[in-house]
Amino acid sequence: MNAIKGFINFIMDPRFFFLGAVGMLVVLVWKRDRFAEKSVGYGLLGFLGAFFLVGSFDPNFRLIITKPDNVPIVGLIFLLVFFTWYSIRQGVLNDRRLAAGQPPEEKDESDRVWVWPDLVYTELISLILCSVVLILWSIFLKAPLEQPANASVTPNPSKAPWYFLGLQEMLVYFDPWLAGVVLPSLIIVGLMAIPFIDKNPKGNGYYTFAERKAEITIFLFGFVILWVSLIVLGTFLRGPNWNFFGPFEFWDVHKLLPLTNVNLSEYIWVMGLRQGLPTNWLVREIFGILLVLFYVFALPAILARTVFKVYLEKLSAPRFYLAVFLFLMMMSLPIKMLARWTFNLKYIVYIPEYFFNI
Repeated sequence: MNAIKGFINFIMDPRFFFLGAVGMLVVLVWKRDRFAEKSVGYGLLGFLGAFFLVGSFDPNFRLIITKPDNVPIVGLIFLLVFFTWYSIRQGVLNDRRLAAGQPPEEKDESDRVWVWPDLVYTELISLILCSVVLILWSIFLKAPLEQPANASVTPNPSKAPWYFLGLQEMLVYFDPWLAGVVLPSLIIVGLMAIPFIDKNPKGNGYYTFAERKAEITIFLFGFVILWVSLIVLGTFLRGPNWNFFGPFEFWDVHKLLPLTNVNLSEYIWVMGLRQGLPTNWLVREIFGILLVLFYVFALPAILARTVFKVYLEKLSAPRFYLAVFLFLMMMSLPIKMLARWTFNLKYIVYIPEYFFNI
């Protein structure tokens, strides 16, 4: 059992955790017909239930998952797995119906019911069940109330509420002006712009996957892999001093890791060219600036002529380049995360003279 716990702690290293999540998404999209089977969905839920049940016998794991703040996140994991499986399943079933010349299941009139009394009764029963669950929850699980704020006593780790844990995790890899202003603004603007960028009428009002492969895959990557995985990382794997800990590892407050993060300019000038950093900030950061300019301006044009050529033909040029820009901004987060975890890269562009760091 100790060997199994050690292996789980090892694979929950953020690099393996993130790459494993991406790999699972690839398998989900590639083998979605197999993933849509009931045995797979119920098997995943059963595996999660067994994992949390058996893991709860470990005192370190039990301390994490039973913390009142973390209990909803445990429920979030189960709900996320179920509804992801269910939506993919419904999309696969509809794709089979469409391929056979039948209408989507949502447009089938045979199994429709009335709002009254069928829907109202269902909502009433759901209301009663949710109320019972919340009442029992409040009775058996104490509210996570702490002492009044005290400047001399700082929690370790000091975590934001679960819905801000993704934003707090982004602050590890980007400066506050990027993680707290630019990237969240782009996310909000991008969500509002989706109906104007992607005007494909297919898939409206019914589940499908074959008709919206790229859109659904990008959404799953952005929501499940990035946002939810950051919440899971911040909840279960971020411990004292904001260090990473395995789920079965003791949260040692004395664990200290050396700060070995290095800027791109230091990699090039000091380690690569074997000389000191230039005093002029433009000369010092020219490689990082060119890399950022290439990523923002040149890479979209390259993608338009290669792998995304079909989407340039389907969308107009303004809508295509706006969509690619938002996509690259989303991809900047996992790229920066993997660069930090793998190469200890801190900043691509580091200009403290003007408080401008990327």
